[in-house]
Amino acid sequence: MNKEKHDTSQSGSFWKFLIPSLIGIGLFMTPVPVDGEVTIPVAILANLLEDTLASVLPAILTIIISLSFIGSLIAILMKKGKPQTFSNTPFVERLLVVGPFWLIVRFVAFVLAIMTFFQIGPEAVYNEYTGGLLLMEGGLLPLLFTVFLFAGLFLPLLLNFGLLELFGSLLTKLMRPLFKLPGRSSIDSLTSWLGDGTIGVLLTSKQYEEGFYSKREAAVIGTTFSVVSITFSLVVIMEVGLEHMFFQFYGTVALAGFIAALIMPRIPPLSRKANTYANGQESQLDESIPKGYNAFSWGFKQAKKRAAQSKGPGEFMKDGGKNVLDMWLGVAPVVMAFGTLALVVAEFTPVFSWLGAPFIPILNLMQIPEAALASEALVVGFADMFLPAIFASGIESELTRFIIACVSVTQLIYLSEVGGVLLGSKIPVKFRDLLIIYLLRTLITLPIITIVAHLIF
Repeated sequence: MNKEKHDTSQSGSFWKFLIPSLIGIGLFMTPVPVDGEVTIPVAILANLLEDTLASVLPAILTIIISLSFIGSLIAILMKKGKPQTFSNTPFVERLLVVGPFWLIVRFVAFVLAIMTFFQIGPEAVYNEYTGGLLLMEGGLLPLLFTVFLFAGLFLPLLLNFGLLELFGSLLTKLMRPLFKLPGRSSIDSLTSWLGDGTIGVLLTSKQYEEGFYSKREAAVIGTTFSVVSITFSLVVIMEVGLEHMFFQFYGTVALAGFIAALIMPRIPPLSRKANTYANGQESQLDESIPKGYNAFSWGFKQAKKRAAQSKGPGEFMKDGGKNVLDMWLGVAPVVMAFGTLALVVAEFTPVFSWLGAPFIPILNLMQIPEAALASEALVVGFADMFLPAIFASGIESELTRFIIACVSVTQLIYLSEVGGVLLGSKIPVKFRDLLIIYLLRTLITLPIITIVAHLIF
């Protein structure tokens, strides 16, 4: 009888692992060709919803950003008056009771969103290349709204049913020596690569909060593996008029990105991040394989154990809903504030020309034509990844346009999306870290891309 019960339990945990994990793989990691582009089902759902709600999304996002600031202000005052206010609702406290700096960020986002939506104040704030590019119809935030909705709801399929345990066991021997990371981080990378860097950041942040990644590991994964999707890469190469060279372009990006991923975890600021865990907890990750097991059999056993702990559809929806609210109220204001300010600086001041000036002699040394224009394009990507491609579209030299397109994708950190999402997440990186990482990635990938470009052209 006991054996029969054990077999039934084993069979139940197998199906609890297999079915949700296959659905998760289908939604987040299955490439689907749509209108000549490659994307993933979660992104398709997000795009469909964005198209359906296109006209009302700017208003919805303005309300969300306003609620984020007003809710935080009220929650902070309530907690100050009565410290036990949120003792029974820790999630609400974590969502709304933020430090002074983040309250200011939410206030700035609130003001900028109101100005942009109602088109009041200086036009520099709300025009189609600054606040409008982020908030208005067809902008970044409406897309992030729908991506966060579906990615947040369905993320537990990847997190809670054993898939990470299986991949962690299988890929530890690859990820540890190469990148000094747990094997389970391979899922984050693959999700970003096929889908969207912001989904990878969300996945990494949740794993960090749950104690599976240390501060250093979370920072490395968030800033090194939140790679740009294939779809967006295609948009970049089309903008510079070199779509016929997509395979050469993406191969160059993959090579430069791989080398940067080998180097970045081994140098500051990432190498100096503490190997401690969120909220002072101990590591929840044990990657050792006991005697009598191989990587697959042990990973499979751990996966079934994790799946058996899941508590049914109600808990699944609750976890997903928390993910969505976390991203909507926590991340959207950060993207609005940092993204808008960075775009205003890029569009209306010579700051990026000044920042690009030191690159001119380097570009001349590398025999890159139109070095002055190229130097601006190299640094403006910190504001928004698409800006270098826009700058480069006016450059005559195909070699220079190719280099700028490749570098803009391998730089990874840009404030209007991934950078803003990183700052809004629980991943322990500061604005200063992002700026240094951006410059280091530029200096590492630029020579590699230039060598390949000279071989191609």
